[in-house]
Amino acid sequence: MALNKRAKLGLDLSLLGIVIVAAFSLATGDNLTANVGGTQKVYGNIPPDQIEFLSTGDRIKSVAASGSMMAIWETLEHGEKVECIDCIPSVEPLLYDANPRTREIAAWWLRRRIFGVWGPNEVYQRTVNTLANDADPRRRANAAYALGEFLAAPGVDACAAAIERDGDPTVRAAAASALGRLNDPGNGALTKALADVDARVKLAALGSAGRINTFVDKAAVAKLIGDGDGNVRRRSIELLGAMRAADAVYGVIAVAQNDPDANVRNAACHTLGTLHDQKARAVLETISKNDTNGLVRDQAQIALRRL
Repeated sequence: MALNKRAKLGLDLSLLGIVIVAAFSLATGDNLTANVGGTQKVYGNIPPDQIEFLSTGDRIKSVAASGSMMAIWETLEHGEKVECIDCIPSVEPLLYDANPRTREIAAWWLRRRIFGVWGPNEVYQRTVNTLANDADPRRRANAAYALGEFLAAPGVDACAAAIERDGDPTVRAAAASALGRLNDPGNGALTKALADVDARVKLAALGSAGRINTFVDKAAVAKLIGDGDGNVRRRSIELLGAMRAADAVYGVIAVAQNDPDANVRNAACHTLGTLHDQKARAVLETISKNDTNGLVRDQAQIALRRL
């Protein structure tokens, strides 16, 4: 009799566990049974809602077709190691989604596939071709961003070619940003982007130059401290400080004294402190007392302490 009671109690607990798992599966839209069972076998009887689940292939395809941004992000993250060749045609269009985070995680998921992405005429090659040939500049720009997220060497030449030849500044800016993600100056392409006529391209190139550990063209950056766009001037001066461009000290001094934009003067004072050059002392002392902007005066005082 006692044995029957224990058996009944065990059956009741098992049924309760099944009900909990089923309820959680319905709430999330995923089949969690395999994950829950395996995890509980290793770690004990922990609650199902504390167990990471793997996305099924059907879930990936469904969410990629019509899911919300959050659902896409969650599903692809939980499907990092799920090999689903049938899912690739559903995920590939997300490389051209309007949301940059969705594009990023789609490329992140695709680059982890063993099959279906890297071969001839497959996803990666199609992305390269889109950057080179698509009639829509928005799609070309998104292709450039995707090549950056794929983190593969052929993307360097493809983005360098876009900087050289593409007539749309949005695409050139995307290609310059992608070179930063790829940690490669593109055999001079990034320097060319720094000299672009469009401020967006120059800003993207400055951002990438600050990330690429092999970029050393300080002269190309220094040329931008006289640019007509205040954001370009500010960012170039910040980068000169990060690059410890001692030869640019006189140009930065001139900007700190004369630039009409207080944000640019502020950045110039900070860079002068970073360069630790005594030639800037007298100028910084004057700025610390006489600049019309209080933040610039404060920055000059901080820079003086760093000389």
